[in-house]
Amino acid sequence: MPSTLPQLLSFEDFLSQYGDDSRYELIDGALRDMEPTGPHESTAGKLAGRLFVEILRLNLPWTIPKNCLIRSPENETTALRPDVIVLDEADLAEEPLWARQPILSSGRAVRLVAEVVSTNWQDDYARKVEEYALLGIPEYWIIDFRGLGGVAFIGKPKQPTFTVCQLNNGEYRQQQYRLGEAIASAVLPDLHLRLDDIMP
Repeated sequence: MPSTLPQLLSFEDFLSQYGDDSRYELIDGALRDMEPTGPHESTAGKLAGRLFVEILRLNLPWTIPKNCLIRSPENETTALRPDVIVLDEADLAEEPLWARQPILSSGRAVRLVAEVVSTNWQDDYARKVEEYALLGIPEYWIIDFRGLGGVAFIGKPKQPTFTVCQLNNGEYRQQQYRLGEAIASAVLPDLHLRLDDIMP
């Protein structure tokens, strides 16, 4: 019996069919179910809350939208939907689609992006590291509260891990943190945060 390949979607097709559904994103034309669970959403919500408190404390002109798509300029069939994204409102004026739709066509306004790891952990640890670096996003956080990532990414024994990727000459330098360890961020250097604080 001949097998049929899944139909690949263009960005426009994805937008018209799934643009309003925060459950999906598009990678190389393939629809990805982000598999949100209650604990996943709880972790993302706690992180967004902690970040927003710090943004308010510092009186920064930054925002954390509820929903946002990043269209890859390098790949017309990729649209990423971060779990948490911090945007500089001043730079949003340069985004051609933002006034009509929550879509970014570059990483210029992005100060920080975070992904909470689900069973599709390969995207978070590999593909998104490349995409977010190409977009020039200064910091990318990977919150793996269940220790799902491969041993090559989180070590052995597998355990809850918070990875901070900081952009350096176009590539991310990664630092891992375990339970009980304070996270260090160049974007928000005075932020007091541990993985324990956002665990579900």
